[in-house]
Amino acid sequence: MTESRVFLSLLLEPQLLLRSLKLAIVVGTVLVVINYGDLILRGDTEKIEWYKIALTYIVPYCVSSYSAIMNSVGKK
Repeated sequence: MTESRVFLSLLLEPQLLLRSLKLAIVVGTVLVVINYGDLILRGDTEKIEWYKIALTYIVPYCVSSYSAIMNSVGKK
């Protein structure tokens, strides 16, 4: 099996998906509160760049998934 197929098969494992999603929700929410909490509490959502909030959740998901896969591959 090629490296990309192994990576993809590990990426699609339900346990890894769920763990990465949980971590992304927690870390992303903390970062959103730190970076945008004052704007959200004031209701000044017009100044928020929503794509940056989406990235705030996507980046921890990708990092968590990648590190879990690399850890798994390293053990095999």
